[in-house]
Amino acid sequence: MYQFGIISNQVYLLRAERRWSQTDLAKELDVTRQTIAAIENNKFIPSLELAFAIAHVFDKNINEVFNFKPYEEDEEE
Repeated sequence: MYQFGIISNQVYLLRAERRWSQTDLAKELDVTRQTIAAIENNKFIPSLELAFAIAHVFDKNINEVFNFKPYEEDEEE
């Protein structure tokens, strides 16, 4: 399977700044606490809709919350 790059995020840091628990953020977004944990641990990439909702909750641009680093051509081999 071809992969384009790595997506990382700042959800844990943004949540910690607000002193919110994973449950607090999950309630704001109407998702489970397990979903938040998986996103924070890069085990789950949220849908585009959820990614924008997360950014909105933190009053951030989506690029301030989620980062994409493309694989270099030599990394694909």
